[in-house]
Amino acid sequence: MTSPQDILTVHQAFYDAFEQMDIDAMGRIWSKGTSAICIHPGRSALRGWDQIRFAWEQIFQHTRQMDVKADILTTEVSDTLAYMVVVENLVQVVPERRLEVQTMATNVFERMGNTWYMVLHHGSPLMR
Repeated sequence: MTSPQDILTVHQAFYDAFEQMDIDAMGRIWSKGTSAICIHPGRSALRGWDQIRFAWEQIFQHTRQMDVKADILTTEVSDTLAYMVVVENLVQVVPERRLEVQTMATNVFERMGNTWYMVLHHGSPLMR
């Protein structure tokens, strides 16, 4: 049986890996299936863990510091599928500049066996 806390735990693990720029932790969260999709703001859809991993590695390699806070707007959980809609408040320090952005994101998780995996992360910029 799934509880909302299970989803909150894996969701927080995703944002911890994001903020800590930890590709190994990110790899434990993402589905390795070919149907996994990641869409970063203003970018094309990435399909499958190999493409997704490469994109996260590029982000992490070009970032000195990352602070991410996700404000949850809604959570829905069924037996094997769950999603969360969040507002991401991101501060990213890259060489020569500090970026502050807000992103609206949808995160979808699928339960495989007894473990929840991310199968979709879709971020869209919020205009100020």
